[in-house]
Amino acid sequence: MKFTCLSKGGGSNFPPCYILDFGGFRVLFDCPIDFSALTIFSPVPTDFDDIINEETSDCAAHKSSDAETVAQKRRKLEKPLDVNDLICAEPWYKTVNNLHLWNVSFIDIVLISSPVGMLGLPFLTQIKGFSAKMYVTEAAARIGQLMMEDLVSMHMEYRQFYGLEESTAPEWMKWEELELLPSALRNIALGKDGAEIGGWMPLYSAAHVKDCMSKVQTLKYAEETCYNGTLIIKAISSGLEIGACNWIINSPKGNISYISGSIFFSGHAMDFNYHALQGCDLILYSDFSSLDSTEDIDQSSLSNESSNWEELSKSLSNCEESSKEMEKLDFICSCAIDSVKAGGSVLIPVNRVGVILQLLEQIVMFLESSSLKIPIYIVSSIAEELLAYTNVIPEWLCKQRLEKLFSGEPLFAHIDLIKEKKIHVFPAVHSPKLIINWQEPCIVFSPHWSLRLGPTVHLLRRWRGDHNSLLVLENEVDADLALLPFTPMSMKVLQCSFLSGIKPQKIEPLLKILQPKLVLFPEDLRSHVRFSNINSSSVSYYTENETIHLPRLKESSELEISSDLASQFRWRILKQKNMNITRLKGELLINHGKHQLLSGNDQADPSENKPLLHWGSPDPENLLAELSKMGINGFVERSMTDAGSEEAFTVHVQNPEKALIEVRTEGTIISAPDENLASRIFEAIENILEGI
Repeated sequence: MKFTCLSKGGGSNFPPCYILDFGGFRVLFDCPIDFSALTIFSPVPTDFDDIINEETSDCAAHKSSDAETVAQKRRKLEKPLDVNDLICAEPWYKTVNNLHLWNVSFIDIVLISSPVGMLGLPFLTQIKGFSAKMYVTEAAARIGQLMMEDLVSMHMEYRQFYGLEESTAPEWMKWEELELLPSALRNIALGKDGAEIGGWMPLYSAAHVKDCMSKVQTLKYAEETCYNGTLIIKAISSGLEIGACNWIINSPKGNISYISGSIFFSGHAMDFNYHALQGCDLILYSDFSSLDSTEDIDQSSLSNESSNWEELSKSLSNCEESSKEMEKLDFICSCAIDSVKAGGSVLIPVNRVGVILQLLEQIVMFLESSSLKIPIYIVSSIAEELLAYTNVIPEWLCKQRLEKLFSGEPLFAHIDLIKEKKIHVFPAVHSPKLIINWQEPCIVFSPHWSLRLGPTVHLLRRWRGDHNSLLVLENEVDADLALLPFTPMSMKVLQCSFLSGIKPQKIEPLLKILQPKLVLFPEDLRSHVRFSNINSSSVSYYTENETIHLPRLKESSELEISSDLASQFRWRILKQKNMNITRLKGELLINHGKHQLLSGNDQADPSENKPLLHWGSPDPENLLAELSKMGINGFVERSMTDAGSEEAFTVHVQNPEKALIEVRTEGTIISAPDENLASRIFEAIENILEGI
């Protein structure tokens, strides 16, 4: 079994990606897009004619750059970044590091853990020879499809400005152009060793998205599916987002669980069902959220705590993290209220669906308590469909949301808020109804968090000079680089991180409950989490772009034998006397991960004599001794095989007649002048070998 970390990702918007070679099957975990790399491109200007006359026109800079000398260009690289350094072209999109180096036609299974984890799938399904079975939960598939369609829609704005994409690699991808990029941008484009340039791809089309989704198999939580009659695959709720999951793979060779970013107590999605992961032989731990922790956690502090499972479960499922998350949302809301009170507007390009839904509820409550009548706009091509979908999927939500269903309330408040015209939903900033309805100050939710796509670009250009306005950003984006096209920037910026995984202090209690035989843990977290109560031999560490070999999870597999075959057992004790062995004839069936031996249609009479089957290689000294008992004498000549790695030998029989016995790794050959001598030699070999 082999395991490779292709990419450790970059937060909840860019989850890690792995390949596992298990039982002869190659499994790919997640296929996201690195949207943070979009920051090397210049966003689409809102008005081409006006931008031409502005100093921020990077297009004009690129047109005039042809007249500059290479020396002048290189001197520019030493200066601080400005908007003219950004690439003024239709962007390509950066896929998972190193995935392009693999032959994806050999991938058998793709398991998707969250909606953002599937945004790169259409890149794979376009590749000739790719035929892997792709599994994703129903909710994640629908939300992921909407996100892909929205991405295609937003990208069209680039195409309208720059024209049709080039059939070959664009101008900016030429090596001489990449070499002239400032180091900060060059590192994003090429990576530290320059190998990541192959990961850039032109964006897929709406037709590619449709084709991709037609090949995806959707599952409910805890629904089992069988791959190739051997692997039983099951998705378990992770709590991170609606439809997000962890994976369990059961097979005759062992059980594996894959833990992605997980939240024990969620305010919107179904909680992390960690109990379903108990008893797995191997845990692939892929939650890197602990890297955001400011404190290293020594798990030895937990050594005196009770190891009782019930108490451990209570410590994992407490509501403290959820309460802190709500306090964070409340703080964002209070900052938003302060901005609109001062006459400014608020822009929230957050990508997390669950966070958006909770923020909508909280902000309306804050506005009502402040007696402010400020419009809230949601501007996105998929907003209407996404909001409607999130209110009809109770089976994917937490218990608190389910209680609303049973009491006759909407699962989320936005349904009533839209009806009461406290929230307004529009597909685009240029929508006629939005233009008629538009009021400022206002609060706007819109994509995209990279600040390079969608309505966010237009709204930032409108409000960037207003010191009373507020931009809410996630910590996963490099704010300095993301805001570069909008400088000078007077707008206030609030960067925050949302709960996206397991806290460090809860990792060891979780493993105590799950009790795996082996845990694969990220090397990056070794210094953040120091285990004391977990057997060190059961924890292995992995690093990015390194393949590690794992031991067998089970020494043997179970085989179910039909009763009529079992009645034919004729046991034989091996000479080592440590094993009984019997010989059977039947039909081997592998179904739903179980091996079964059934009676065949041409069963022979068990009482009839069958020739013995032998294995192994005869020992030369024992063979000479056995031949001597039969009156056959000879001597041994030793040699090496053609490969030169194993010893072979030949027995030269001198009397009663000359004969040869050649013993090689692939078999034993008897050469004798008559059948009688050959039969006697065979009998001697048969006497010293095991057989049934």
